[in-house]
Amino acid sequence: MFVAIIFALIIIASIIFHFWSPWWWTPVASNWGNIDDTIILTFWVTGAVFVAVCLFMSWCIWKYRYNPDRKAEYKPEDKKLEFRLTALTALGVVALLAPGLVVWNKYVTVPENALKIEVVAYQWGWNYRLPGNDGILGTTDISLINDENPYGLNPEDPNSKDDIIVMDADLHLEINQPVKVELRSYDVLHNFYVPQFRAKMDTLPGIITFYWFTPTKTGDFEILCAEYCGTGHYAMRGKVLVDDEKDYSDWLAKQITHEKMLAQNKENKKLLTAEIKN
Repeated sequence: MFVAIIFALIIIASIIFHFWSPWWWTPVASNWGNIDDTIILTFWVTGAVFVAVCLFMSWCIWKYRYNPDRKAEYKPEDKKLEFRLTALTALGVVALLAPGLVVWNKYVTVPENALKIEVVAYQWGWNYRLPGNDGILGTTDISLINDENPYGLNPEDPNSKDDIIVMDADLHLEINQPVKVELRSYDVLHNFYVPQFRAKMDTLPGIITFYWFTPTKTGDFEILCAEYCGTGHYAMRGKVLVDDEKDYSDWLAKQITHEKMLAQNKENKKLLTAEIKN
């Protein structure tokens, strides 16, 4: 009897701790609040199963406690019980999977007005590329990556000339502007994650992955790498700064295009060569 009571108290304490826990999500700052709803639904389904199973175990401990006069009943199968358990399990699985599939379909269905940006991951940091006035990101090739062309942009592609190069850990975005994030990695597996946006995706070498979101709150939000990527993983951080239209335009005007960056690199190379000769 004592063991059954202790077991039941542990169950009740677990439920109380869940609702009174000091650890919870950060306030959502994107359109993906329904991801929170899906996780909460998962908590309810799995929580109900947890309580039912644990209370049943507690009842069994009390009901079938040792009694020298009781004989065990041999019952190899119970088709009604098996059918009920199978049906309940199927309903639980549907309740867990169906909402997630609906959200996932939205997650990979990019709106037509989304701004396409590129996130480049490397050990251990983040760089970015935004489309220029043409609104199109130029093509890239890993074989073209060098000191003068760190993104590997195709010089034969006219769309690459006005691409905006952001060689910084901080990325600015405009509030309420849908963004399609295209991800690629120079070296190993990384993961671009902003907790307040609820959205993340692995970045893999040789493959371009993507997702989209709409920032709905201005402010500074920390970028984390959500995959262990080496000894400097802990330092692979940055910021997404969500601005209003004016502040975003001011920041964008200060950025350099791929064409200007190449011109600057050539000029710097000439100056360095001249200094060496002198």
